[in-house]
Amino acid sequence: MLELQGLTRRFGTVTAVDRVTLAIPDGQMVGIIGRSGAGKSTLLRMVNRLTEPSEGRILHDGRDVTALRGAALRRWRTDCAMIFQQFNLVQRLDVLTNVLVGRLNHRTGPFATLTSLLGMFTAEERAMAVACLDRFDLADIALQRADTLSGGQQQRVAICRALLQEPRFLLADEPIASLDPRNARTVMDALRQVNREDGITVLCNLHHLNTARACCDRIVAMQAGRIMFDGTPGDLTGARVQEIYGVSEDEFEESADPTATPAAVKPRVAGAAPVPA
Repeated sequence: MLELQGLTRRFGTVTAVDRVTLAIPDGQMVGIIGRSGAGKSTLLRMVNRLTEPSEGRILHDGRDVTALRGAALRRWRTDCAMIFQQFNLVQRLDVLTNVLVGRLNHRTGPFATLTSLLGMFTAEERAMAVACLDRFDLADIALQRADTLSGGQQQRVAICRALLQEPRFLLADEPIASLDPRNARTVMDALRQVNREDGITVLCNLHHLNTARACCDRIVAMQAGRIMFDGTPGDLTGARVQEIYGVSEDEFEESADPTATPAAVKPRVAGAAPVPA
């Protein structure tokens, strides 16, 4: 269980996240929605301590994450893999090496980073990376440079890199915001597959309501740094959308939503077969 207790972050006189309290069971897929500037990205970055809270606590299975320092904090960040809107791949490196970078946090010693950058990975690590790429239909481009890939391919490579950390959480910060609808759908299917098949908790910032409804078990909406909605996709009514965004759902722009087709908008059913990537 991940617990956020009164989590607050201030930047000068601006309160980006304001006393957020959430309890997230292991294995849940949570969509976080809200207007730009609502505090979604800051909230995710506080979970793995890339941004330090001004107040409040983060607990996981009763352990105070906000008190971690040194090696313990590095292990927590390994448990909480980040996926970014702009992929954050090393463009001049090939796909396989980008994925293998996910093993950096599992290495120790003064030369750990240098040996990784020189491509000195073990046979076991290489096999893990190839298997992960194959899982998402990327094995045939393993030796291509990252800058030759489409946005959707790059984001799936970033997911593979995150999985090589062997995380307990995936923190996806608007992972489909820069993608076209087809690639966005593929990336969301990949995240949903990881959640269902691997049992990894996924926290995902999203702009499209239908995507959140189709892919997530739970939706949390933020406004001005505070939680103003926390419920199931079915609870997100038109009236609640009006409260969150200040416009009716009909007015809300969803033309680029990759999951707006009837085939995609299906509730998650316990025991159902995973959605193919």
